[in-house]
Amino acid sequence: MTLGQPPLVVDRWPRLAAELATALREADEGDLVDQVGSLRVLQECGCGDGFCQSFYTQPPPAGAYGPGHRNVGLSPHRAGMLILDVVDNMIMFVEVIDRPPMD
Repeated sequence: MTLGQPPLVVDRWPRLAAELATALREADEGDLVDQVGSLRVLQECGCGDGFCQSFYTQPPPAGAYGPGHRNVGLSPHRAGMLILDVVDNMIMFVEVIDRPPMD
């Protein structure tokens, strides 16, 4: 990690990064798979809910994401849910819900 750079997901949570890549391949989201290795943990969700471990990989929007936004629901290999907020084919937010602590 370069000084001042947020940590890479693959460095902070290697198992999650591997699971994201596998689930994206299975969902036929090849363009998104290519992003996993460079995703950074820019900011944690901060909602305070005990079931949420979600995080931003890009700056949060001032409101709704708007045009070009889509959700990509993945089939995780572990319990819980993984849902990506994608804008113009860029992963912006990773929703990690009802899952064991990430590693």
